[in-house]
Amino acid sequence: MIRPTATERLIAVVAFATTLLLLFGIAPAQAGEDRNFAGSAQFDYMFARHDSIQDAQAPGPRTPLTGFTTEAALKIAVDISDHLSANFKLCYGCHGFELDMAYFDFRVADEFNLRTGRFSPTFGAFNLRHDPANHPFSDKPLPYDMGRMLRKGDWNNGVLPAPFPMTGAEVNGTHWVGSDVQVDYAAYVAMGFKNESDLHPTDINFQESHLPYYVTADPRPVTGGRLGMTIRLSDVSDATLGVSGMYGTYDFRNRLSYGIVGIDIAMRVGRATVRAEYLVRRQQADTSNPGIFKYAVASEHGDFFLKHGMYLELKLPAAEPLMVLGRVDAMIRQGNVSEAPVGAGGDFVVDSPLMNNVTVVRETIGLAYDIERNFRLKLSLETWQFSYADADNHKNDVSAHVGVVGSL
Repeated sequence: MIRPTATERLIAVVAFATTLLLLFGIAPAQAGEDRNFAGSAQFDYMFARHDSIQDAQAPGPRTPLTGFTTEAALKIAVDISDHLSANFKLCYGCHGFELDMAYFDFRVADEFNLRTGRFSPTFGAFNLRHDPANHPFSDKPLPYDMGRMLRKGDWNNGVLPAPFPMTGAEVNGTHWVGSDVQVDYAAYVAMGFKNESDLHPTDINFQESHLPYYVTADPRPVTGGRLGMTIRLSDVSDATLGVSGMYGTYDFRNRLSYGIVGIDIAMRVGRATVRAEYLVRRQQADTSNPGIFKYAVASEHGDFFLKHGMYLELKLPAAEPLMVLGRVDAMIRQGNVSEAPVGAGGDFVVDSPLMNNVTVVRETIGLAYDIERNFRLKLSLETWQFSYADADNHKNDVSAHVGVVGSL
């Protein structure tokens, strides 16, 4: 396994961004090329009533959660010809700078498109809206959370933290049945999630998986896909149903597997939208050292856990610039609990607050107000209910967001 230093990664990011500007921002377009430049940035302040959390993966001083966060992205799309296009996207967020997109699409027909490079494979419906300019809340639904949920260290983030860029290839397409039914499909192979830091891996290391310049000694790709159908109900309404899945291994021996399946449903009537998704991940763990687990390892079916996630989201127009928002989301974790924090290289602690069956439920109400075209104010209030107490014996919490997001 080869990893660059932080300085090398920074130099690579700056060099790549500079190259993009030189190639697509300064250089004149060739005949037949169509170039589009887009970007977004969200600045959010989150307040939690208990403004620090005990991170099970970092015992000792508490980790502050209240504060400002920034999510920003710059994207360039180039239509090179009638059949070939390219997309490049550079992001800044909880993982620092990251190359979120760098891929080519070769479209033979609407029903057949070949995508190669670095991209987020097609899974579920939220991944298309993970950019903060494309969804109305300041934070993501719990199944797709990547660092803004309370007690994130206990849970190791959501079921499938978004975005999840991988390097690989995907075939996708769209077919219309008549004028009212649209069928979409996607199938892919890609470099999946990893944990090669732990001697006895028990969960995915999402930070390690996000390293864009990552080489493994024995890579085995993840495979997956999605099948969706959209029905046009009227000139102003439609409904969508989709099913997704992916399967792969995450340890350096390629012995520990994970599988994720999901279903997504959406209904749109005018500007009002209802969305729902359900995800579940089955994760195998290395049980060769039973001492790192909180509970005795069962002789049968004791080498895996399940993490469920779901959300229901409602967006209602109140007036032309104002949108009323509501969301209920939750996660359930079932299975043995590892005392070893992800990425600890075999060291472990003995004070994980999790049990073998824990839940978290969050209710959110909010407003989204369009101050100006492409410039929006986001306000939200969240209540949290955990099935277990934190270090201060709290099971419930309240948090709030004040954010602004702009796009170009």
